[in-house]
Amino acid sequence: MFFALTEEQQAFAETVRDFVADRFDLDAVRGVVEDPDGDGHPLTLWKGLADQGALAVLVPEEHDGLGLGLLDAQVIARELGRAVAPGPWTTSVLAAEALRLAGSPAQQAAWLPGLAAGETVGTVALRGEAGSWDGRGITVDASGEHLSGTASPVDYPAVAGLFVVAATDAEGAPGLYLVEAGAQGLAIRDQRTYDGTARVGAVELADTPAELLTGGTLDGGDAVAALMARGAVLTAADLVGGAREALTRTIDYDRDRKQFGVPVGSFQAIKHTMADLHVGVTMAEHAALFAAHALDTQDPGADIAVAVAKAKAAEAAWNATGAMIQFFGGIGFTWEHEAHFFYKRARRRAPLFGSADEHRERLAVLTMD
Repeated sequence: MFFALTEEQQAFAETVRDFVADRFDLDAVRGVVEDPDGDGHPLTLWKGLADQGALAVLVPEEHDGLGLGLLDAQVIARELGRAVAPGPWTTSVLAAEALRLAGSPAQQAAWLPGLAAGETVGTVALRGEAGSWDGRGITVDASGEHLSGTASPVDYPAVAGLFVVAATDAEGAPGLYLVEAGAQGLAIRDQRTYDGTARVGAVELADTPAELLTGGTLDGGDAVAALMARGAVLTAADLVGGAREALTRTIDYDRDRKQFGVPVGSFQAIKHTMADLHVGVTMAEHAALFAAHALDTQDPGADIAVAVAKAKAAEAAWNATGAMIQFFGGIGFTWEHEAHFFYKRARRRAPLFGSADEHRERLAVLTMD
């Protein structure tokens, strides 16, 4: 099967890429990185993404969205990863996706238009600090319509107006719950991360009022699993976007940098390394795209595709961004160079929604059945 993006999807990617390059270049990213006490949520970028329809990509048309699929959303995620762009795009899109999958018509009508327009920022709180990403890591308990426990780490909790929280009820059944910002018993504890393009924190709940997401196409554990899978695919896209940009910048630099009077890129050892990295990144790109397609089409092998995509993307980003520092030579190790933006972002995001090792273990289980 020949698999490629449509002309419309390619044009969408170019639009997002051009917008980010014009409105939020690496100098702007540096401004966010060098302000660790800021909220990491640049409104110029956020409003622009809303105008481009990037926040509404998965929201149904009847709720002011574009009604597109995960493959289209992944195109955006890849471009944001390529630009190491800060902000809560991924986690807010996932909050909207939780409502689309598991919410009742009334819940969707109440929240989706605001999320699509960027008027409300959403975030997802799905696990505890020591928990895994396979659903066993849920550390919040539900007692009727109240939640207690701590979810951590959570992306951009300080700017979120809506939290989608995974919790288990008294019988141990998992589900997704809505919690509004400012709810009684809700507290946000800031957590520092080495990735300056993100802001994270712990969400602490103490008998906090919540509303179970119910009445949609998925409920309970199925809804949690579906949201985890979509988070893995969007994170994979972000990782491969950053990996591709890191590799491109490295190759361009090594074409110009000279030693012994010739470009270092002409040395066989460097050629071989760049070729291996290119193969790894290309495999990860295609695996991520197919995983999104598999989820969109409800392919029976979607779980396998997601596991392959996330494992490949984490590994490719790990390798490409590490090589960027090495092959830029002495300048690559400095704070002034942008290499550490790509490296630290890849390191933080690689374990999100399951590390490469976790997904390989999951893959082994899935293929044994």
